[in-house]
Amino acid sequence: MAPIPYWRLSSFYLFYFALLGSTAPFLALYFDHLGFSPARIGELVAIPMLMRCVAPNLWGWLGDRSGQRLLIVRLGALATLATFSLIFLGKSYAWLALVMALHAFFWHAVLPQFEVITLAHLQGQTGRYSQVRLWGSIGFILTVVGLGQLFEWLSLDIYPIALVAIMAGIVAASLWVPNAQPPEHPERSAAGGFLKQLTAPGVLAFYLCVGLMQLSHGPYYTFLTLHLEHLGYSRGAIGLLWALGVVAEVLVFLFMARIFARFSIQQVLLASFVLAGLRWLLLGTLADVPAVLVFSQILHAATFGCFHAAAIAFVQSSFGARQQGQGQALYAALAGTGGALGALYSGYSWSLLGPHFTFGIASLAAIAAAVIIVIRMKETGNNP
Repeated sequence: MAPIPYWRLSSFYLFYFALLGSTAPFLALYFDHLGFSPARIGELVAIPMLMRCVAPNLWGWLGDRSGQRLLIVRLGALATLATFSLIFLGKSYAWLALVMALHAFFWHAVLPQFEVITLAHLQGQTGRYSQVRLWGSIGFILTVVGLGQLFEWLSLDIYPIALVAIMAGIVAASLWVPNAQPPEHPERSAAGGFLKQLTAPGVLAFYLCVGLMQLSHGPYYTFLTLHLEHLGYSRGAIGLLWALGVVAEVLVFLFMARIFARFSIQQVLLASFVLAGLRWLLLGTLADVPAVLVFSQILHAATFGCFHAAAIAFVQSSFGARQQGQGQALYAALAGTGGALGALYSGYSWSLLGPHFTFGIASLAAIAAAVIIVIRMKETGNNP
């Protein structure tokens, strides 16, 4: 068995999720700094998520058809950097919308293909996936804390420069990663093509729940920073609170192999949805209480960490090697659809109905996913 290129894979996750750590907490804050209204902010944040509905499926089909997944990753990373750099040419709403759409089209091509490459390198050792992926969480933490402190001292006008530097890191890391192809499983290949495997028991229900889970995250990723600023928290403290959630995520990644040894994928997903429902209620009603806010951020271990690890394992167990890219891409696309709808509804409801009602809708979406997972999804083992 060939050795796993652990640090090469980990470095890519480090930079990729450092970019997420620079956008999720601060993108809406930057648009607010430019003077846009909550509705326009919600629309601008939703555009990259809408691209996530389309781009992964296109690139996933191309990756499965050509087998050139690493080439897609490298070209996607380079095109992301090039198109986002257009932000330096203008700051109007229309221009920013174009920049958000263009860079996201290529950015969302990258991760689903890289997930397939990573799992191919792991050669069936899915328990080690979380040990590699946790470096993405570390990248998120470093960025969210670092930028939070930086924006305490300097103007948000430097924000695009920080993003371009991180995107350059993604390009460099992609050039360091060796290629790998997933092994074929005859029993899954015999199950038919992608569409037939998609209609297997529980698979469509899983993807519906992915969309609902990401819809429930809409207010969190779009307005949490502004919400906490309005409650009196400093930008440095807000950065630390974002980082706390990802620290909890890192810790749960370290224990995912043990969790999967004891609980099924369905049970892990169900717990994630129920705890997400609780988390959004707490953020909507009691975020002004520091202890409650800290607890809600610790719940990120379940609402993202456990959920993502279980979702990746489910996709890997549900599709053959020639459908892995499309399976991962559909996961990304449904997550993007839900995230875009979440950003849009929260943008409109935030100014009209306030944070209580907005987070309340998010809680209902997560609980709906929990109900669907119980009723429609088959019990799924953890040994794909």
